[in-house]
Amino acid sequence: MLNKDLVLGIDIGGTNTAFGLVDRAGVPVHSGTMPTGAGDTPEIFIERLSQAIDRLISTFPFSFRLLGIGIGVPNAHHVRGTVEKSVNLNWGESVNLVSLVRRYYDIPVSITNDASAAALGEMYFGKARDLKNFIVVTLGTGLGAGIVVDGSLLYGASGFAGELGHTVVDPQGRTCACGKRGCLETYVSATGLVRTAVELLSQQNAASQLREADRDQISSKLIFELALEGDNLALDAFDRTACILGMKLADAVAHLSPEVIFLAGGLSSAGEILLRPVRRYMNDFLFRVYRGTVTVSLSGLNATTGMVVGAAALIWQKLEAEKIYSAGGEIL
Repeated sequence: MLNKDLVLGIDIGGTNTAFGLVDRAGVPVHSGTMPTGAGDTPEIFIERLSQAIDRLISTFPFSFRLLGIGIGVPNAHHVRGTVEKSVNLNWGESVNLVSLVRRYYDIPVSITNDASAAALGEMYFGKARDLKNFIVVTLGTGLGAGIVVDGSLLYGASGFAGELGHTVVDPQGRTCACGKRGCLETYVSATGLVRTAVELLSQQNAASQLREADRDQISSKLIFELALEGDNLALDAFDRTACILGMKLADAVAHLSPEVIFLAGGLSSAGEILLRPVRRYMNDFLFRVYRGTVTVSLSGLNATTGMVVGAAALIWQKLEAEKIYSAGGEIL
C-alpha cells in the first residue's frame, strides 16, 4: 500500500454522508460516515465534511497520493458542478458544490446525481461490466435511478434524467418533500416503507410486534427484522412496497428496455424479501413483448460501501478522460 494512488468517494444522503479512500480496483481501503445534518447550510456542511475527511486521512496508516474527489449527491448537475433544488437538503435553489469543496482541496472534483454515481460504480466495479443498457435504482431515504444507455450515462437535455422517484404513483397520494403528491419515493424507499407500515397498523387489527414499538421507533430495519421472523404485517408492508416498485419498473422497461435493473441502497439489503415480489409484480405489469428480456438483481457492490465506490468511479472516469491517469496506471 505504500505510495498508493487513491481517490476520495463521497455519498451525500438525506440522513447520512459516507466517504472513503478507494483504489483503482474499486476497493474502499479506508472509510467513514457522519450525519448529513440536512438543516445545515452547504457551507457548514462542507466545513464539517472536510474536518471528517481530514480525520480519516490522518488515521490512514500508509502513504498515498490523493488524485481527486468524486461526489454523489441528489439533484447534482454533472456539468455545472451544482446541486439544484435538492428535496432532502436545505441548500436553496442552487449551490456550486465543486467550488465549495475546492476551497479545502486543490485537486480535481467531480459531482453527479447519487444514483448516476451508483450506476457508474456498477459499470466499473459491479455486475454491469459487460452490459450496455441497464438501470440502477437506489433505495434509501428517497429513490433515485441511474440510467445507462448504449454504454453511457443518460443525463438528458436538463442534466437531471433519472428522477424516477418523482414520477407519480397517485396524484392524490402521500405528500412529498418536493412539493408534489404521490411521488414514487414516498411509497418505495426506507421512509416510504415505514409510512406504509404505520398506515397498516391503523388500518388492520392483525397481531404484529410492530404494535409494541412507539411510532417514532419504527424503522425500515425493524420492519425487515420482523419480516424475517414471519410477522404478517411487516411482510404485508414489504409486499405493498414491492407491488408499487414492480409497477413503476415495468413502466421504466417500456421507456428504456434495459437488460438488467439493479437495486442498490439501504432498503435493498432486505434481499429476497423485497426482490422476489418485485420480480413477480414487474412481470405482471410488463407489456408482454418485454417479458424474458429484463431481469431484476441486487447490486454487485457492497450495500454499505457501494455508493462511495460509485462516487469514486466518477472521479476515476474523469481522471482517465482527461488523461491524468494512463492506461498503465502511472501518473502523467
